[in-house]
Amino acid sequence: MDAAFERAVMAQLLAIPPGQVSTYGTLAALAGYPRHARHVGKLLGNAPEGAAWPWFRVVSGSGKVARPGTPEADYQILLLEEDGIEVGAGGRVNLKRYGWPVQYFIRP
Repeated sequence: MDAAFERAVMAQLLAIPPGQVSTYGTLAALAGYPRHARHVGKLLGNAPEGAAWPWFRVVSGSGKVARPGTPEADYQILLLEEDGIEVGAGGRVNLKRYGWPVQYFIRP
């Protein structure tokens, strides 16, 4: 993707408040690129070493951390818990409770 995509996604990523998470698909949609969740994942996965992005606040559409059971997932879970987010069995976050923005995760 191009620099405009990266800037738009990063703006949304940096807007996620502490204690909340978003999904790859939601960030893509908020950035103006619906259906580009995989591109968001690739962007975050290619973050430079030591980048101060809150990448750990992004989970899958089902609320799971990426690659549960790996050292990377364990690290993401640790960061989420330090951020005040409860992570359940299988590395799943309750999106109805912690999802941002709320309107994306509360169904009528």
